[in-house]
Amino acid sequence: MSAARDAAPAIRMTGLSVTIDGTPILLRLDWEVRPEERWVLVGPNGAGKTTLLRIAALRQHPTTGTVEVVGETLGRCEVHTVRRRIAYTSAAVAPTLEQRMTATEVVMTGRNAALAPWWHRYDADDRARALALLDRFGCAALADHRLPTLSAGEQQRVLLARALACDPGLVLLDEPTAGLDIAGREELVRYLGSLATDPRTPPVVMVTHHLEEVAPGFTHALALQAGAVLAAGPIGEVLTDDVLSECYGLALRIEAGDGRFFARPR
Repeated sequence: MSAARDAAPAIRMTGLSVTIDGTPILLRLDWEVRPEERWVLVGPNGAGKTTLLRIAALRQHPTTGTVEVVGETLGRCEVHTVRRRIAYTSAAVAPTLEQRMTATEVVMTGRNAALAPWWHRYDADDRARALALLDRFGCAALADHRLPTLSAGEQQRVLLARALACDPGLVLLDEPTAGLDIAGREELVRYLGSLATDPRTPPVVMVTHHLEEVAPGFTHALALQAGAVLAAGPIGEVLTDDVLSECYGLALRIEAGDGRFFARPR
């Protein structure tokens, strides 16, 4: 058995339920993410995907159930400290950042999950690491460009670099390709594939609405339907005609090849 398999799960949720204003959002959910796994969360709008990811990021509490993330239990830990070990990015992150920051500063502030550069002290090593991460995701030429001047695709790659600045124990991505054109999407998928197939990468969980956004290297999938787990396990056993047709209430044909998945109506 590998050391990764012996290690504690990066995420363990037991009996998880969320109710907001009397409306059930998640229902008695059990889920584990092991250290070597890369998960994709799929399901229709309102299925609870983003809520589940926010709980994993320790940004939302469940109504009932137990949540353990990177070895810490929600409700028994200092969440602000634990969040620094969790890389979390979504389309909602960019507008919250200080817009005068350069791409390098955006990545550097990721080390402290800060929204602006003046709350912490950064040194030459922090800058060098930020530049290396920008280069890893094809953004080296953008190092001195301010955030609002970047295209949507460039911003997402800078945010991906930022997410790794804290040497995380877990990477959570909420629809990272949302709003991108085909070229921008495919470029980001390529970088996500590089991230997923790198054995040094910590466990990854990504929410997506579109199967074509799932990069090669993702190993597992969880299909949510109306807040409940419809199916969870190895990706090829979940992203199937039968599971996803039931999940979305539409007869679908799932095509797979070269590590990519595509859905078409039957």
